[in-house]
Amino acid sequence: MPETGVGTLHLNDEEFVEAFESCRLPAAQFHHADHIRLAWIYLGRMSAPEAAERMAESIRRFAAHNGMPEKFHVTMTRAWARLVAAARERTPPTASFSEFVSAHPHLLDKDSLLKHYSKDRLESPAARASWLEPNLIPLPKATPGRNFDF
Repeated sequence: MPETGVGTLHLNDEEFVEAFESCRLPAAQFHHADHIRLAWIYLGRMSAPEAAERMAESIRRFAAHNGMPEKFHVTMTRAWARLVAAARERTPPTASFSEFVSAHPHLLDKDSLLKHYSKDRLESPAARASWLEPNLIPLPKATPGRNFDF
């Protein structure tokens, strides 16, 4: 697997989700790639809208628990969940997380959202507090019959 910056690969998926949701995971071990892994796990277990909601709740709680409630960003959380959902839709369901990110390396690039959003829009207080649609390139849409337009 290419270097992913995942700080939680020593944990299996169940251990990772439990440690994160219970806020036992040290904040220093939770990196961008771990956000992607969490979305990947949730999207494999529940519908895309449910996964996006659980991502938001879990990350908000984790940030608050670690004394950093200002780190939670609504638009980024939902946009990344959409990108992961779109990539997951194009990946065999048996793929491991390592295989998934190898097939979709753009997900590990924190700047990938800047293809869809201007920096000013993405860094705005409005984007942090509520969902804003992209102002450059639309986010991927689900294929007919699949819903990840949340």
